Amino acid sequence: MRKNTRMNFVEELSWRGMIHDKMPGLDEQLAKELTTAYVGIDPTADSLHIGHLVGVMMLKHFQVAGHKPIVLVGGATGMIGDPSGKSQERNLLDVPTLRHNQECLKQQLAKFLDFESTAPNAAEMVNNYDWMSEFSFLDFIRDIGKHITVNYMMAKDSVKKRIEDSSTGMSFTEFTYQLVQGTDFLHLYEHNNCKLQMGGSDQWGNITTGTELIRRKLGGEAFALTCPLIKKADGAKFGKTESGNVWLDPIRTSPYKFYQFWLNTSDEDAQKYIKIFTLLSKDAVESLVKEHLEAPHLRLLQKCLAKEVTCMVHSVEAYNTAVEASEILFGKGTEESLRKLDEETLLSIFEGVPQFNVSHEELEKGINVIDLLAEKCEVFPSKGEARRTIAGGGVSINKAKLESADLRIDTSQLISGKYLLVQKGKKNYFLLIAE
Repeated sequence: MRKNTRMNFVEELSWRGMIHDKMPGLDEQLAKELTTAYVGIDPTADSLHIGHLVGVMMLKHFQVAGHKPIVLVGGATGMIGDPSGKSQERNLLDVPTLRHNQECLKQQLAKFLDFESTAPNAAEMVNNYDWMSEFSFLDFIRDIGKHITVNYMMAKDSVKKRIEDSSTGMSFTEFTYQLVQGTDFLHLYEHNNCKLQMGGSDQWGNITTGTELIRRKLGGEAFALTCPLIKKADGAKFGKTESGNVWLDPIRTSPYKFYQFWLNTSDEDAQKYIKIFTLLSKDAVESLVKEHLEAPHLRLLQKCLAKEVTCMVHSVEAYNTAVEASEILFGKGTEESLRKLDEETLLSIFEGVPQFNVSHEELEKGINVIDLLAEKCEVFPSKGEARRTIAGGGVSINKAKLESADLRIDTSQLISGKYLLVQKGKKNYFLLIAE
């Protein structure tokens, strides 16, 4: 029974489209015994972003299959910079920043991986700074450098591309990156019985340098498995928006924006992402895709994807709030649901809508709604148009339809003590901010 469970890991990743390449013998290794594998994560920020999720989900499936996952935080390699797929060196970090980032990352990873279990396959987190910082240069060239030839290192695609680019070139620091990463694998092989490293397809060269180092130095056998680099159907980079990365930290990217990112994916991307970023079974995914194709306008695939990922990364409560917030924007919300929103979510929803400042002092006394919307804030070009639209039932404040042009607006109507949401017609919103 146990053997079949272990065999399922490669099969699971295969149907999900998460295997780009793997070394021969890996299936046999996973079937033979509980195996330890690691994925490296760059600690240059105090939060993961969704670009990290592919590697994290690989580790998640690995642990579910009964094997042991290790997250390696690249405290040392983060001080160097990986040349793979990049055109310039990255900024170097100090040790206190690296330690802070490591703790923040572990808190996020604990939503995916079980670090607390007493089982043999409990997840671990390590930092390569803990062993690399003890290396002297002489130790490194004696114990590591002599085992890998320059010819071998030069043959890697990530190195060739940079060296052939005369405008940037490659520093010696970056050239040695694959040896440093190989040393990590060697260390984990020796001290943690780690026999597999996983990563993106751009990491194949670095990972196989590690397996080669283990073979040449210790006569051991280790393995590599990579997943495809995820891109959107239009060729754009996955996980990037106009405002930058989509972060897992709710302060950097609000749960509402996070939810909206997944909800707004194309049909083609949603069919791919539902396999990679959720734990739904093959049967459930195939059934959902079939149902979606029968009525694409209902966007069932996107809604399910957004729900699964938002609940996993944030919480069910955060997901429910994001759904309510979406309904507010698209006309289904109520004043009650609007008032339940926190300030950050409110501003996320109505980011980009016209905003007007209004005097808090004047609102304390009360302002006639026509004066407010046509004079103080210019929601309407004239008082006459404001009256006509209100009379026709075309104006709402805080999702409640205005019944009279004689209404006075005061501070008691403010959302979070600061905001008034004005809706003109079905789609035109204005945010009034009391200051």
